[in-house]
Amino acid sequence: MRATEVVLPAIGEPESMQLRTRELPDLQAGQALIQVEASGVSFAEQQMRRGKYYDQPAFPFVPGYDLVGIVEALGDGPAAPGAGISVGSRVAALTKIGGWADRVVLDTADLVAVPDGVDAAAAETVVVNGVTAWRMLHRSAHVRAGDTIVVLGASGGVGSTLVQLAAHAGIRVIGTASPRSHDRVRALGAIPVDYNDDVPARVREIAPDGVAAVFDHVGGPGIVASWRMLARGGTLLSYGSASTRDLPGSGLLTVLKLVARLMIWNALPNGRHASFFNLWAGKARHLGRYRADLRADLTQVFTLLASGDITAQVARAFPLADAAKALRYAEAGGFTGKVVILPGTETANQAEPPSQTETHARIEETS
Repeated sequence: MRATEVVLPAIGEPESMQLRTRELPDLQAGQALIQVEASGVSFAEQQMRRGKYYDQPAFPFVPGYDLVGIVEALGDGPAAPGAGISVGSRVAALTKIGGWADRVVLDTADLVAVPDGVDAAAAETVVVNGVTAWRMLHRSAHVRAGDTIVVLGASGGVGSTLVQLAAHAGIRVIGTASPRSHDRVRALGAIPVDYNDDVPARVREIAPDGVAAVFDHVGGPGIVASWRMLARGGTLLSYGSASTRDLPGSGLLTVLKLVARLMIWNALPNGRHASFFNLWAGKARHLGRYRADLRADLTQVFTLLASGDITAQVARAFPLADAAKALRYAEAGGFTGKVVILPGTETANQAEPPSQTETHARIEETS
């Protein structure tokens, strides 16, 4: 079986990516051949093309952090316990790399069933975004109904999902976004705040005693403002450093500096907490538990999506051959939701890209 995939050959512009076809290896026991229906563009690919993602593989490699597809075949032998996967099943997987292809071979233990009635593009918007948002909200921050939180980049991929999950749980959300996105952020369930304003001052107007949690993917100097918005007992969840995307230097060093700052804050005797969220934490040491927790968390998000309690936010869809255009569009920002790649299509959908003036705006809405 042959696969067509997008290769990132080296540090460079999106247009440097190449389309290639290769022969896939024979399936082994516990593996599945997946016909990819949808993948997506996350902030990780934006960093990887710059060589700044802190644990990316050596070039060349196939990008693609997550995917949704149909099981075409299973390897001989018993399937992984608990996977519940059969030929014809629609499944999702976190891959970190490799998702920008029309076929992939994955371990069945890494597959999560997609509920009936949820199409591939919709499911794709909440794979890495949904698991990240769910875990930060319910496993890390431990916020409760009635609490107030701040979500930076509330119209972005993770942000738009996080806003919906929090609103569904009865949590009041303050979401930063550009003014053109305020109506959409409000519709998702958040109180919009212009990130060009004095955000801490606006947050204090809405929540005079501070907030229970701040979810910050921007990093950089602005992380100080996020820390100051917390109430006593509040939690700062940092899950990225988008503000440093275009700066020269090591991605690893950027993350290490950010983590060091958070550790110092976390040691202060003021009742507030700070941590860096890592979606892959624990996988190397406790693989079985990691897979089981991932399946449970993503299934929770899929259930809310299937019931209509949260809605898929597809910013725009591109065919696999236009992966470079998809990456360019994602990096421009100025939209709500996630950019998806649909290998089975030949043309992009009809959504218009942001205007020239809008694309100059903020890194805050690109993840």
